[in-house]
Amino acid sequence: MSKKTNTLWFILGATAFNILVTVVCFVALLILYARLILPLLPETTAAWGFPVIFIGAIALSFVIYRLVLKQIMKKVDMEKHFDPIFGHRRPPARRD
Repeated sequence: MSKKTNTLWFILGATAFNILVTVVCFVALLILYARLILPLLPETTAAWGFPVIFIGAIALSFVIYRLVLKQIMKKVDMEKHFDPIFGHRRPPARRD
């Protein structure tokens, strides 16, 4: 496979992984919220937990994604197997 194909597969796989981690984090935080915190809150403030859980799941998935990506970058030479996403930088024009 070419570098561009490897890059495409990596992006698709990383996106699917990130979505899966976000869903798992959301469900886990929702279960913890329902078991531990929801019984302690009055009914009028209980609905505020869902937006907080959603934002928390996104933040937690971002942290997990970054940690996993750092481990992958330590083990795999990214420049050898993948093409840059945004292309190469052109050198600045010379002024003489």
